[in-house]
Amino acid sequence: MPSLFVIRGNDQGTRFELEGSTITIGRDSSNQVQLHDTGVSRHHAEIKRVENRFLLVDLNSSNGTLVNGKRIQEHWLTSGDQIQMGRTLMLFTSPAEDAQPETPWNVAISSEPDEDRSQIVSALKQEEGSRFFANAVVGNDPWTVQARRNLEIMYHTALAISHTVDIDQLLNRIMDLIFQWVEADRGCIMLIDPETNRLVPKVLRARKGAERPGKLIISQTILDYVRERNEGVLTSDARHDERWDSGASIFQAGIREAICVPMQGRYGVVGVIYIDTSMSPQEMVRRGNTNKFTEDHLRLMIAIAHQAALAIEDTHYYSAMVQAERLAAIGQTIATLSHHIKNILQGIRGGSYLIEMGLNKHDEELIRKGWTIVEKNQAKISGLVMDMLTFSKEREPDLQPADLNQLIADVIELMQSRAEECNVELTWKQEGPIPVLIFDPEGIHRAVLNLVTNAIDATAERPQPRKVEITTRYDEAQGKVWITVQDNGPGIPPELLDKIFSPFVSVKKGTKGTGLGLPVSQKIVQEHGGRLSVESVIDQGTTFTIELPAIRPAEAGPVESSATGEMHALPPE
Repeated sequence: MPSLFVIRGNDQGTRFELEGSTITIGRDSSNQVQLHDTGVSRHHAEIKRVENRFLLVDLNSSNGTLVNGKRIQEHWLTSGDQIQMGRTLMLFTSPAEDAQPETPWNVAISSEPDEDRSQIVSALKQEEGSRFFANAVVGNDPWTVQARRNLEIMYHTALAISHTVDIDQLLNRIMDLIFQWVEADRGCIMLIDPETNRLVPKVLRARKGAERPGKLIISQTILDYVRERNEGVLTSDARHDERWDSGASIFQAGIREAICVPMQGRYGVVGVIYIDTSMSPQEMVRRGNTNKFTEDHLRLMIAIAHQAALAIEDTHYYSAMVQAERLAAIGQTIATLSHHIKNILQGIRGGSYLIEMGLNKHDEELIRKGWTIVEKNQAKISGLVMDMLTFSKEREPDLQPADLNQLIADVIELMQSRAEECNVELTWKQEGPIPVLIFDPEGIHRAVLNLVTNAIDATAERPQPRKVEITTRYDEAQGKVWITVQDNGPGIPPELLDKIFSPFVSVKKGTKGTGLGLPVSQKIVQEHGGRLSVESVIDQGTTFTIELPAIRPAEAGPVESSATGEMHALPPE
């Protein structure tokens, strides 16, 4: 079944199977393919199935759709195409049509006597298979023509499997390619289970029109031979082969040809590929001793299996690397949070100690001082938890008509006492009136509050005068509104401008900052389809600007992401 596999972005590792005649893609939960990416529009694109072809259509998204690095409006997809929407990169894969992947039969490895009469006609190691392609020369004789064709097959095989990082997709793609280029009737790819060291069937395939028994029987003798000697084998009628004991499991009723090759990678054998042909007794009599499979097919299968094994090892390595990065990120997060929580607990412990002393001495002033310390640290814990929840959870803004002027007034009222405590002058400059707009008041309140808090903390250690100014501006023609928070603090070093929006990166001194305020503010703004930018000059101050789409209640509709959906750090003047 065709599918999209996410190889980069918030949904990395997710595979979406494409079912139905029209598949919608976007950020909204109503889409069959929902991408948790703020750079993706709510209804970004769709894939239309036309017979056995797939047409990708961009739905006039804000950030556009790219296929293999080029922006498109419509594009007929082919297996291996890379599709980018926002920060998400996906791989499109589609199985070949001449094979039957949904087969109601299974695999049995035969080890009973008198169950297999095929013989190993040829056995080759991987190095011998590789040398098959070393002597191709220009010419038109049959051998040269076949060699050139095999080289072309290997090129397409390497190209196809290099675009796949999902094991299931990779194995199905390999079997598709084999059935395209080798006249096999049935096939199976088996991988070695690292825990049991046994071969486990992963992909079964039968060509359309080929006879499909209820069970595909594979000789245990052949599998043991391939694994022990690390050689690919070509088998046929074993009745006259003296190498095989007549009681061995290689004998099976009926006549059949088969090829079985090891999937030899850099570090060992990861599995085997098995293909066979089935012939009726009448066809065998008609064809005489002519076989469908030759040593050329065996050499080709050895080369394909080697390429597949390398791809599987790379996929395992990639999965392990992703898992290691996730574990490292979790470890770093836990270590950072533990550090912040420890400092907060120390503050609470110090406040509790003062309260206890005050109670013992009946000193109300000491009790009040201790309670103030406890209260401040409780606020820190609450802020840390809220920032963690906001940053970690993908959420849609709760859009509703709201008064931005009232929101800014609430922030100033909330922060005024802290500003006075730090001897900071907190002011608000309104550049014209702002009508009622559609936005998430709780989210924007938190974003502005984080910026104002940071600005006050930045100026608190500076000599007088200490100033923080909030500016609001609305432009009806552009359909945008701006909220600017400017301070005259020490500024942010240029080398840190690109890092301040990363989680747990703080420029505050000591243990004042958690490193989550700015990432949370940026995330909230991006969820509104806006952007958060910063300008800073050392020893002069820093300016943060929130730019939001100004949507009037009468115009309310889906809010798309901004043109880039990214933070813009402006260089110092």
